[in-house]
Amino acid sequence: MAHWDAVLFCTRATLGDVLIALVAYWVVAGVRRRRDWLRCPDALALLGFVAVGVVITIGLEWHATVLQDRWQYGELMPTLPLLGTGLAPLLQWLLLPPLIVWLARRQLLGVTYLQQVDPASAASADSAREKRR
Repeated sequence: MAHWDAVLFCTRATLGDVLIALVAYWVVAGVRRRRDWLRCPDALALLGFVAVGVVITIGLEWHATVLQDRWQYGELMPTLPLLGTGLAPLLQWLLLPPLIVWLARRQLLGVTYLQQVDPASAASADSAREKRR
């Protein structure tokens, strides 16, 4: 694949992953009937977020590799039995959602969260903000 073609392919894949994450977020928000579930996620919300991402990923990977035959996994890529989904895309949706939730929660709660976790880092963030003013 030519360099620019690979860049476009990876960009589309990245945008697809963002869309999957947004769909997973909104599914959990719909089930919870709360858009701010990220502020106080529990194990069930996190499990739902991961599960929606995994199901969509398996479906899209199967559609692309089996139904449309758009690509095939390399010989070194381990795949799931029966489904044939590659292990890398599956692990991505098992490992990244907890990190996404943690980072999003941290951003939403801001300095209040930092003060709870590490008062010294919150104080240094406050002093840096004062210096910019």
